[in-house]
Amino acid sequence: MPASDAGFGVYVHWPFCAQKCPYCDFNSHVRFGGIDEDRFRAAFLRELEHTAERLGKRRVASIFFGGGTPSLMQPETVAAILDKIAALWSVDPGAEITLEANPGSVEAGRFRGYRAAGVNRVSLGVQSLRDDILKSLGRIHSVAEAKAAIEIARSTFDRFSFDLIYARPGQTVAAWREELREALAIAGQHLSLYQLTIEPDTPFAALHAAGKLVVPEEDLALALYDATQEMTAAAGLPAYEISNHAASDEESGHNLLYWRYGEYAGIGPGAHGRLLLGRARHATSTERNPEAWAGRVETHGHGIIEETPLAAAEEADEMLLMGLRLGEGVDLDRLERVCGARPSVAAVAELTQRGLIEAIPATSRIRATGSGRFILNEIVLRLAMSFTRSRLPLRLPPAAE
Repeated sequence: MPASDAGFGVYVHWPFCAQKCPYCDFNSHVRFGGIDEDRFRAAFLRELEHTAERLGKRRVASIFFGGGTPSLMQPETVAAILDKIAALWSVDPGAEITLEANPGSVEAGRFRGYRAAGVNRVSLGVQSLRDDILKSLGRIHSVAEAKAAIEIARSTFDRFSFDLIYARPGQTVAAWREELREALAIAGQHLSLYQLTIEPDTPFAALHAAGKLVVPEEDLALALYDATQEMTAAAGLPAYEISNHAASDEESGHNLLYWRYGEYAGIGPGAHGRLLLGRARHATSTERNPEAWAGRVETHGHGIIEETPLAAAEEADEMLLMGLRLGEGVDLDRLERVCGARPSVAAVAELTQRGLIEAIPATSRIRATGSGRFILNEIVLRLAMSFTRSRLPLRLPPAAE
């Protein structure tokens, strides 16, 4: 089975935001003087053409517009990008096409424009249902605007999701339960719930280092996590990944393709990709500065500044780390087919005995337990150190259409 058996997707990164949030380390930029959207639209189309020239035939299972704030794009730009993807590759009739949106930029007319362009799913960055918390997180929308955006999304798209951040400074389990209860009452079939992470080189990191921002201790964070799992499961939205919850068959296709270690093209400033070229999987990343990226595309046809063929051991580490985030776990037979490596029986047994992983009956899969998900890096290191190499080909070429 080829390494592309988890599918092929396209990730399009729109790097602009109305305001930079203090916790965010994504490649997002504020341009108060406005941007030349025509220039960026042309650059996106050219980079897509260059990528298709390198990859050849692919069948697109998912397209994801991330950011930044993609809902600041004109619907015409989204339509042009989707039309270009469809001209370059075959797109599955049921392909998931998701666009991220911030509630403050949601307008019914603009959403109808995205729907007409081909978007069939939207993901809203709500982050909290408390106005004081939204202010502390640097968000520029209100709870009322968030709820209005959810209703517009519900009436415009067949599928929608929204995000919340928990494990915030001063948050109690009781307060989170109350807020999550409200969220579940207005949620669709998918909900993303992230614990606040202090990322390096952000304003929150500086406040945290100065002792001015204190996040919950490990025991409280675990209690908040446990409450999240309990309430979402009871509401019919169990976790299929550490931070993502969905009803059966309503999981995000883009998320699954990524965590199942599929192939995806990263298009736009600061986008990352994993491309199968010949018999090797290549890790790609593009220029982060939007204007510099556009200049590189105009000169070279692409904005890639780093491309590295991954060794089989690196692929195996990535596949383990991502697959163990999923509720379905990672398939050790597929790991061996793709990477030519398999963790030893002894290492799997040790981690199982410690209650960190578990085997899924009647399959070749293992998955992290609730406690194991908090120390995935340690689990992956232990499994990787035990790898036994097979005589199977380390990589196979991607399947043609």
